[in-house]
Order: sequence, then structure tokens, then C-alpha cells
Amino acid sequence: MRALAPLLLAAAALSACGLKPMYAGGGSGAVASGLGAVEVMPIEGQAGWLVRNALRDRLGESGDEVAARYRLDVRLDDQLEGLGLLTDDTIGRERRVLRARYQLVDSASGEVLLDATAGSDAGIDVVSSEYATIAAEQTALENLARDVADRIVTRLALTLRDQS
Repeated sequence: MRALAPLLLAAAALSACGLKPMYAGGGSGAVASGLGAVEVMPIEGQAGWLVRNALRDRLGESGDEVAARYRLDVRLDDQLEGLGLLTDDTIGRERRVLRARYQLVDSASGEVLLDATAGSDAGIDVVSSEYATIAAEQTALENLARDVADRIVTRLALTLRDQS
């Protein structure tokens, strides 16, 4: 009985900690249905196209003409900068940075529910093959777009959970 006492005490402490599941109720829960009701507005540029598609995939936006309860406005800043210089004064490494400023807006009232930023960066080796360097830059952009979209959706889920 004495061996079970610490376990019972720990169980009681965990039940009182206030944690609640993010996606309680599964696909029909408040967070999941809220995420499905977010319309992602068009975003400029190639990076915008990649981020918007990643967001739509993660939000479960069906593409049907259903009235969305929320609107997501996103502005991106995509920068590619040279870092390391080699002995022949050529760039040996690049850094690609993708930052997003986004707002979740209630479509009915126009109220801004969330105004936040998300970002990620990647290092790229510059090699003698220009094709390989361009391919690495493109791959980095695709990975950064997915990462930024994941960060945005996580923050949206937290906001929608707190709204319910």
C-alpha cells in the first residue's frame, strides 16, 4: 500500500494541473472545426504559393465554397544572403530566411484574433555546380515554407482552443 501512495499522489497532481487536450473531440472538436473554417488568403510570390499550399493542407481547407468563419492574412519576407567567403573571394555558404507576419481575422466582425510572426532559416552550401546550388536554394525554400506553415497552424490551434 505504501508503494502505491506516491503513484496515487502523482495521479491526483496530474489531474489537477489544468492540461487539456488540444484536439479534444477529434475531427468534430472545436479546434479541428475551427481550423477547417480558416480561409487562407493568397500570398505573393513563389514562397507565398508554397506557404499557402502548406497551410491549406494542414488546415484541412477543402476548397469548397463554404463561408469561412476566419480569414488568415499572411505577408512573407524571403531573404537569401551570402555568408562565408572563400580564399578566392567567392561565397561558400548562404543563409535563406523566411519570415511570416500573419493575422487571424474573424470574418463576421472583422476583429483581429491573432497578430503574430513565425519564421525559420536554413544554411546552404554553395558548390561549384550552379545547378546544384539553385536546387539546394529551392529545396531550402520548400522546407522553410512547410516549417513556417507548421508554426502558424500550431499558433492558430492554440488561439482557437482559447476562444472555445
